[in-house]
Amino acid sequence: MTDFNQFFNLEFWQKIFELNESPLRIAIAILDIAIISFFLYQAIRFVQGTKLMTLVRGVIIFIFIRIIAGLIGLTTVEWLLNQVITYGVIAGVIIFQPEIRRALESLGRTTTLFTPTRKSSPDGHISAYEKSFAYMSERKIGALIAIEQGQNLNEFVSTGICLDADITSELLINIFIPNTPLHDGAVIVQGNKIAVTSAYLPLTEKSGISKQFGTRHRAAIGLSEVSDALILVVSEETGGISIAHNGEFFADISKEKFHDILVAILVPKVEKNEKGTGKNRKNKAGGKKNGK
Repeated sequence: MTDFNQFFNLEFWQKIFELNESPLRIAIAILDIAIISFFLYQAIRFVQGTKLMTLVRGVIIFIFIRIIAGLIGLTTVEWLLNQVITYGVIAGVIIFQPEIRRALESLGRTTTLFTPTRKSSPDGHISAYEKSFAYMSERKIGALIAIEQGQNLNEFVSTGICLDADITSELLINIFIPNTPLHDGAVIVQGNKIAVTSAYLPLTEKSGISKQFGTRHRAAIGLSEVSDALILVVSEETGGISIAHNGEFFADISKEKFHDILVAILVPKVEKNEKGTGKNRKNKAGGKKNGK
């Protein structure tokens, strides 16, 4: 209790920034505050646009009332609020367990240190995705494809119908033709294979999404929030092509941008570097010939 209350004590903060303190002590205090500020900023960014943001506002108001009660001298109110804050941490972990889990998953996606690399085609099957999505977009055929990256999607693969088929534009089109047995749900791609179809994906809980986006789009955003997968969507209402990746959502993008995003994420960096090196060599050779 005493340790927590010191944060509401002005003498505590004055002692930290006393002029007679050593420069090292002041630097450590500033670093300490900077780290806490960074984590608070990231936490606010995470809950922004979700139902949790409303609860966060309530907590901020609650802490503000606690500070006012301490300044005015409302002893009983201050004691009661201290009890709530002390034991509220445990209650908060229980109540916000799903949100905390998503935050930790998001933090885990920032590093690939312990993530196994999965072998894929050198071109990332980009042509198959482009041909199939161009066909389905023109005819307003709804589609949802999740392409596994570093983090495995076995949790969601288990909800679908196993295919283990080669990736071709013709097969992708046939899967999503309306009123066929496999058109509902999502296709999940693992490596060079279409692993399953008709899989269930988690829906996002963000409240700021436009009503023009249906269940497919919400599922795409939801999966991008809990994994590093690349999710491709075709709207059956408008025929628009959208992409979700790492919590970001790109709606109704052009074919050119669709191609650029696929290349940036699916084509191995080694392959892109080799292509870039080859172009540079050709340019240099052309320059020498022109110089002659």
